[in-house]
Amino acid sequence: MSNNNTKTRKKRCVVVMYDTLCRHFMPTYGNEWIKAPNFARLAKKSVQFQNYYVGSMPCMPARREMHTGRHNFLHRVWGPLEPFDDSMPQMLSSRGVHSHKVTDHHHYWEDGGATYHQRYSTFDLVRGQEGDKWIGDVEKLRDPKYKGNEWPEHEGMAFRRQDGINREHMTKSELQPQHKTFSLGMEFIERNINADRWYLQIETFDPHEPFFTQAEFQELYPHEYSGPTFDWPPYREVREDDQTVEHIRYMYAALITFCDQQLGRVLDMFDKYNMWEDTMLIVNTDHGFLMGEHDWWAKVVTPFFQEIAHIPFWCYDPRLPNDCNGQTRESLATTIDLCPTVLEFFDIPITKDMQGHTLKDRMLYDKPVREGSIYGVHGGQVNVTDGTYVYMRAFTTADNTPLYDYTLMPTHMRSLFSPKELQEWDKDDGFSFTKGCKIMKIPTRTPGFFLKGNNPISLGKMATLLFNIKEDPGQTNPLDDPQLESYMIKLMLREMARNDAPIEQYKRLGLPVPTKIREGNGDDVIQMPSDASILKSCILQTERGKASAAHGGNGFPKMPFAKIVWEGEPASDTGVGFPDNLRLRPGYVFSQTKGEPTSKL
Repeated sequence: MSNNNTKTRKKRCVVVMYDTLCRHFMPTYGNEWIKAPNFARLAKKSVQFQNYYVGSMPCMPARREMHTGRHNFLHRVWGPLEPFDDSMPQMLSSRGVHSHKVTDHHHYWEDGGATYHQRYSTFDLVRGQEGDKWIGDVEKLRDPKYKGNEWPEHEGMAFRRQDGINREHMTKSELQPQHKTFSLGMEFIERNINADRWYLQIETFDPHEPFFTQAEFQELYPHEYSGPTFDWPPYREVREDDQTVEHIRYMYAALITFCDQQLGRVLDMFDKYNMWEDTMLIVNTDHGFLMGEHDWWAKVVTPFFQEIAHIPFWCYDPRLPNDCNGQTRESLATTIDLCPTVLEFFDIPITKDMQGHTLKDRMLYDKPVREGSIYGVHGGQVNVTDGTYVYMRAFTTADNTPLYDYTLMPTHMRSLFSPKELQEWDKDDGFSFTKGCKIMKIPTRTPGFFLKGNNPISLGKMATLLFNIKEDPGQTNPLDDPQLESYMIKLMLREMARNDAPIEQYKRLGLPVPTKIREGNGDDVIQMPSDASILKSCILQTERGKASAAHGGNGFPKMPFAKIVWEGEPASDTGVGFPDNLRLRPGYVFSQTKGEPTSKL
């Protein structure tokens, strides 16, 4: 059945973006207890992708992919758009499509994200999420005891106190940043409902931690919990008991329901004005999160298990037949595909540096466009999936070198590169995508804690693992088949070469080097190493590979509570305050020393 929208005059696009929207908490991806009727409603009106994966991690690297249509994690850490980057919203504006963003994602106005929002024609910024430097309350911010009886151990740090101050000004859901952000999005639609050729990005930081909601949402998920106030998981292995893990999952679920409520406002607007006739709708996220799975909290310090890397994605295209809606697609897709999809919708060609593909044919025919897809974080494992298997390749050198940042914008998340970091940089000729610019090549040093092999973060980052995610979706049974490992290495090498990966990335990973013999993005421009050299690089059956399989990348051993470190704040050596009702794992003996773990749970 054909849609009657092929002759429509208008073309508009709405992107609703969440941060940390976990696939396994979505009702149409198998979760049977979450209260999210509007996500189910969305799935009936759109195409749902079953094999959609992250690319560059985490927050801002993913957003750079949305602008540029190419991976960036092999070339630099978290940072702003570079002067040589293509930007999809800016391309829209330059070709007569008004691009507008409304967001409460506070990383946009930190050092490492400050060049993104200016690429839009217009934008609105909403303050107050996750310790955003918003409300100035001097005495509370200086008081180390403010929020002192809460958990986890980071609560005494300044950005946690700032978050508590901000929350005092959010006494109902309408005053929370997410609600304000969606309200601004609704105002834009109402104001421009008769206008043609616009792009609206409604982007909320939720359901990113902290999992803060009002009682009306928390009451939907009654559960037993007798521990301290806790809605902000730390970035480490789980040391808390099962009741506390369950509590965090319910706090996250409450925030999902808040997100669902706001999504409903967008769907209501589409219904009210029958925007289904002419307006594309995309709902996406940047990554997931671990809430006790694999005995981990959070992301990035962990391997990128499926709960983090395998993400939900929905797309509605008014040009497609109505019978596409409510369907699922199995073809691989990834964050770099969003940019070409939006540009193609507005009849704007992609640039030669963009490596994503429009989703249109996959929505129509479920026609694959790639055999494998890579993802990761700078300096971490490089991961590749073909939709059936996932291969996580860790560094093989002693100190994770050689490793460099390539940039003209030397910033971290919340700070500039330090003078010490910039004392040894070299001028580099750049890459195929840097448009002739000479760039900075800055040595990257991996923290020693990540290299010791005596703690869960180090053991996780040093682990090379292979899983069959169809038969083993929980990733509990690592494989060691050398032929299968060789196949996955070939996929990885091809995608790394396509991305013009720095040659040292292959060295630190212990991989043979492919060669890109001419310009282009096809397989035919890549000369692969010999099968023998690829087989020789396999490590799953080596002693290190066997040790990784035995550990599984899980959150063990359990470490003592010691120095607290967080980017942008001085390290705390003052010790941890333990609430009287703190609930740790049975048998966990905790310590504030700097010695070896006191428990091998």
